[in-house]
Amino acid sequence: MFLSVFDVFKIGIGPSSSHTMGPMSAAGRFLGELRDGNWPRARQARPAAITASLHGSLAFTGLGHGSDRAVILGLAGENPRDVDPDRMDAIIAEIRDSGRVTPPGHPSYRFRPAVDLVLDTSTPLPGHPNGMQFCAWDTDGQLLLRRSYFSIGGGFVLSSDELAALKDAPAIPHDVPWPFANAAEMLDMAKRSGLSIAAMKRANEEVRLSRRKLDDGLDAIWTAMSGCIDRGLVQDGQLPGGLKVRRRAKALHRQLAEKWQRNEIDPLMGNDWLSLFAMAVNEENAAGGRVVTAPTNGAAGVIPAVLRYAVQFQAGTGPAAIHDFLLTAAAVGGIIKHNASISGAEVGCQGEVGSASAMAAAGLCAIMGGTPEQIENAAEIALEHHLGMTCDPVGGLVQIPCIERNAFGAVKAVTAASLAMKGDGIHAVPLDACVETMRQTGSDMSEKYKETSQGGLAVNVVAC
Repeated sequence: MFLSVFDVFKIGIGPSSSHTMGPMSAAGRFLGELRDGNWPRARQARPAAITASLHGSLAFTGLGHGSDRAVILGLAGENPRDVDPDRMDAIIAEIRDSGRVTPPGHPSYRFRPAVDLVLDTSTPLPGHPNGMQFCAWDTDGQLLLRRSYFSIGGGFVLSSDELAALKDAPAIPHDVPWPFANAAEMLDMAKRSGLSIAAMKRANEEVRLSRRKLDDGLDAIWTAMSGCIDRGLVQDGQLPGGLKVRRRAKALHRQLAEKWQRNEIDPLMGNDWLSLFAMAVNEENAAGGRVVTAPTNGAAGVIPAVLRYAVQFQAGTGPAAIHDFLLTAAAVGGIIKHNASISGAEVGCQGEVGSASAMAAAGLCAIMGGTPEQIENAAEIALEHHLGMTCDPVGGLVQIPCIERNAFGAVKAVTAASLAMKGDGIHAVPLDACVETMRQTGSDMSEKYKETSQGGLAVNVVAC
């Protein structure tokens, strides 16, 4: 499975890549299959109604993550990249009132969200904790088409067959010049070629894209990330969902800006700026705004925070450096996703914020002039110190502890890059061993600590 930089970084909406963007995309896939798929079609049978069910983690925290809203929007023909966040409420309200969806290129289908969309917490689908089913029925109530999909993290959606095939798929096809499937291969290829990790990733991308399209796409990703920070810095008020969590980024920004203008020296100011940028992104994500998966929505603040920190505080961080940062981060993210997981429902938050921190540490180390060995070391340090982190969102919302957790992931990333730069790249724990440890830890972790909101803070905060 070739993971392009644009697979790792996808522009979409909050609050969750796996629970919001994934179900919306899955609904779109079902519509495409319903209209154009090669499935047995009985004579005179016409699809007249659609039903959907969410299973596993999607069912347990679907309401808090907006999964139900995402399915409705997806069946209306919307997609995560292009949907207008300001119009979503109106689209959903119209469908709830009419009991019908009319996606572009389709007839009108009966779809009554209160009846036809079920959050099934008792029947998990085999294969992945984030499963969902869509069904189409004719006017007589006969089933015409049933399809299962799985949201595997970062907005990726696979069918049952694709999920099974993924287990045996190579990390990267051999028609690219540098087909590294793990960190050891990546370092070996860098040593033999004399190329940086970013240069190898670029060469792989340019098999499918022109250099201009690649650079334009990277610029669009950074523009979206930076724009998300900027929006988060000026918004205030209470986040939706019922926890009464107030936005803090605007007030914190005002405090830091005043210190900056007075030239006050504060040894904690670097950490404060990092935390501010990360919190601004994740407050926007929690509000359902436009964000970039990095590699997921729940961890969307770490990489933008570290990159914005470099742009603001490190001289020479221009467009070329930003490109190298994103390419290096994507290379590390692809290794983690192929060999373990970036899904909180599968391995806990170590796979989300932990992966993001490792990716950010690698990207920062790269633009600081780090060798491939130092970059691999930076990623390992950051990931190692997230091992075992659970995913336990209070109320099923991507707010507590997710917003602050991104801030700490950003701080750890910068610390990891700094430590790696002060070494020679030789270290005891290889990144591959750390990734495998994360996979094993996630496999052993109780399901109640993996995005179901059945354990951890999700239980104890409510109980208090």
